[in-house]
Amino acid sequence: MCTWNGAKMLSSPKVMIQWAGSMMAIAGIAFGQVPGSFEQVGDTKVSAMMMFLGNEQKVYILDKTEGNPSQINGHPAWGVEWDIASSTATLMDVPTNTFCAAGMHFPNGSWATFGGNAAVGPGGNIGSMPNPGGADALYDATYQDWDGRRAIRILNPCSGGSTGTAQCQWFDNTTYIGMQKARWYASTEALNDGSVVIVGGYTNGGYINRNTPNIDPAYSGGAAEPTFEFWPSRGTPAAVMQFMITTSGLNSYAHLYLMPSGKMFAQANFSTILWDYNNNIETPLPDMPGRVIRVYPASGAVAMLPLTPGNNYTPTILFCGGSDMPEPAWGNYSWPSIDTWNYPASQDCQRITPEPTDGSQPVYIQDDQMLEGRTMGQFIILPDSTLLVLNGALNGTAGYSTQTGETPTYGQMPFGMSLAAGPVLTPAIYNPNAPPGQRWQRFGQPSSIPRLYHSTAVLLPDGSVLVAGSNPNVDVNLTTAFPTTYTAERFYPPYFANISSRPVPEGLPDTLSYGGAAFQVYLPVGAFVGDPNEAAGSARVVLVRPGFSTHAMNMGQRLLQLDSTFEVSDEGNVVLHVAQVPPNPNLLTPGPVLMFVIVGGIPSVGKMVTVGTGQIGTQPVQDASFLPPSRARPSPSPSAAAANTDADRRKAAETRTRKIAIAVSVAGGVLITGLIVAICLIRRRKDKSSVPDDVATRAPARPVSISSAPLWRPGAESQSGAWTPSINGSNPQLLPRTRAYESDSSASLGGPVVSPARTYYSGR
Repeated sequence: MCTWNGAKMLSSPKVMIQWAGSMMAIAGIAFGQVPGSFEQVGDTKVSAMMMFLGNEQKVYILDKTEGNPSQINGHPAWGVEWDIASSTATLMDVPTNTFCAAGMHFPNGSWATFGGNAAVGPGGNIGSMPNPGGADALYDATYQDWDGRRAIRILNPCSGGSTGTAQCQWFDNTTYIGMQKARWYASTEALNDGSVVIVGGYTNGGYINRNTPNIDPAYSGGAAEPTFEFWPSRGTPAAVMQFMITTSGLNSYAHLYLMPSGKMFAQANFSTILWDYNNNIETPLPDMPGRVIRVYPASGAVAMLPLTPGNNYTPTILFCGGSDMPEPAWGNYSWPSIDTWNYPASQDCQRITPEPTDGSQPVYIQDDQMLEGRTMGQFIILPDSTLLVLNGALNGTAGYSTQTGETPTYGQMPFGMSLAAGPVLTPAIYNPNAPPGQRWQRFGQPSSIPRLYHSTAVLLPDGSVLVAGSNPNVDVNLTTAFPTTYTAERFYPPYFANISSRPVPEGLPDTLSYGGAAFQVYLPVGAFVGDPNEAAGSARVVLVRPGFSTHAMNMGQRLLQLDSTFEVSDEGNVVLHVAQVPPNPNLLTPGPVLMFVIVGGIPSVGKMVTVGTGQIGTQPVQDASFLPPSRARPSPSPSAAAANTDADRRKAAETRTRKIAIAVSVAGGVLITGLIVAICLIRRRKDKSSVPDDVATRAPARPVSISSAPLWRPGAESQSGAWTPSINGSNPQLLPRTRAYESDSSASLGGPVVSPARTYYSGR
């Protein structure tokens, strides 16, 4: 039976184990981590409207208050902790309605979400305990949610096994902390001291932030909130931001980016400014060409391009997709004036460098068009400094409604409540360093899951991307055209084709400073693949902040490459001399980041490190790091060359990369054959010895926890792939109040919420 002639080739236990490892690697490619593939990884239990990476082990997911089947403390859940390793969700109790909140990190690794919506019950109806005026509610007895429009919810991410402890839960109680103003669809950006600015939003409303006719562009009769404030509070009242009035209507989730000067770039509607937030002074910049709208509900893909030594850490913002619908088509709080699902999304891409260093004036520059139009496309900055775009639709906008100006009844709506159609299922990669005309590349296989309104995505430490959510419905709906979605996926970018060659650096620090002494990262022989000089020359150390993902944007997302030089020993060991963060906290605000070492375009596993002091306050700044010149190895060592440039190994890796599709189709048969061969060999050799000492193993990296003391104190189908509709598979316990939603102890809340009477639809 066991007469395979090739068995003699595997007569050595060492060779047999190496061969088995190769088979396992093929299996890994076949059944997971296939570059360009989406792997369905589990049930999130709540639909992922908001998502962020809390530490190396955990992702935190928030939904709006709705009737999710998963229950916690007697009511539907709308928050979970997602364990990356096991792809499992643990329910978390969140008392207030998080619907369309904003979010941001803090210097110590804690996170906060800001604002949300008033209390709702089943069907998105006004909660059972109305606020004064009756247009919205303080509390709902069925869903047991509180008005979340002033809420500041704080979380200290915890490592595995500690989820159930009180200090690992959301703190969500406006008796202790809350915003001065009610805010829904607000924007946030972290500042150079680690505090956060919170801008704009609705107090209530719907599709876009205006009435028609728009006779009150500042406040829209009490439904718009054109102010900004800081948290922690600076002790001053929330002030009006003129930009929020100028952009009235289309200013939800405005795009905010802190600039090297300390000013802030802001874009909404078709307007652009630089904003001195300390003095509330605005400097106009050029309008968006073509008046393409990028903010919600047009929801274009927007990101800051990587900050590198090569571009002198000069920020450039990239805008792609969205919608150029005519101004009247956007309608008002109630709904759009047209059937948006028939209107194609924009393919247009524009770049702008808000603070040029060559003395020129800021100007938008036409970039390569997207491969197809996208609304709700989302940029994820990958550790290799390319940008992944995924999710979204060919036509329409974000949001949901029971009608439009052209379709008067819900029964006539062709896609249920969705205002978009034509899911774009296949991702694309944008390379900012490629020549014009060559920056976009379609990559990978299509997902089977449409990701439309209320979808999210976030980078994980292994370099894959977690994708979840989609729910263009007022409440849970599993039978409509685009249903409430609970299935999470992981997408594997192109570098997973060679992920077996992932570098394994040593000596990564736990903290980084602004300037100061350089540090060393070690890549000993065996920790990388290839010629040591080539590996060292290609090596880069990058910091990625994945950001707070919601509504096709990642608030706070950016990548900064640290300056570095290298030294290669005669034996082929590589030492990287790495600079600290440039001595300007405006470039990368204090707080958690993922540190990756890139060799030959392949990232290491990211380690979460803390930039700055871990405290809110002025960050110490030192002189820029001194780096010695790079030094290559003059001549290769035979042993090092054998360890890192073995021709057969490289050829095999290249062959695997070229033939991934073949591996996927035959891996099952290969594994079965391998098992038979292994059994035969074991029978023939009757070798019961253990793994020999010369087979190296590597222990997984020790998880790093960065959380410290909490900040609170209690007291239609896409051309990119076919799609078929289908069904998708210790907070204080707050008792209902009998008075207005206000604080007894915090002057920062500004008094009770009083909702004015409104005549527009408020059911979004």
